[in-house]
Amino acid sequence: MREVILHISAGQGPGECRWVVANLARVFAKEANSQRLQCELLEQADEKAASLLLSITGDGCENFAAERVGTIRWIGNSPFRPRHKRKNWYVGVGLAPSPGDTPQLKEGDIKYQAIRASGPGGQHVNKTDSAVRATHEPTGLSVVSQEQRSQFANKKIARLKLALAFEERRKSGEASAKTDLWEQNRDLERGNEVRCYEGVKFVLR
Repeated sequence: MREVILHISAGQGPGECRWVVANLARVFAKEANSQRLQCELLEQADEKAASLLLSITGDGCENFAAERVGTIRWIGNSPFRPRHKRKNWYVGVGLAPSPGDTPQLKEGDIKYQAIRASGPGGQHVNKTDSAVRATHEPTGLSVVSQEQRSQFANKKIARLKLALAFEERRKSGEASAKTDLWEQNRDLERGNEVRCYEGVKFVLR
């Protein structure tokens, strides 16, 4: 079955942008289901998370992703700062890089460690050792995946997160020679938006 994985990111945006990321993941899930696509959130939709991974599977998933990759604008009042004058909030959506597309990420260089999951998530998270920490030993990059119920699934997602970390590290290295993180976020805001949602119900404009 065809699959694409979307990476929804707040970039260097404030807490409002992170809130938009979490809600946008839910909106995309509804939109995918309406097109008879299967949607799975690979990470917990925590409103404090700067980014999330979303798996879309089924015929037509590539077109679904293509219509959403780019800058997404949400119009609305800040859910945290009611008196804030800003009404436009921006997040970025991209295709997560495949581990196979990251030549530096060799399986033999990755050390996997089973750990006990932590944080919210109920009895499953608190009582199982299905969480996985993946460390790329040559660089020291390390990620944790704990949302899935099996070590196999968490191992797959951890490797995907490492590929994403490599990509972000590469982009950060390129950007550091030209601009700072604040300017990167300004670039996101100036980007041509591909979709725009409005209000707490995220109505598509």
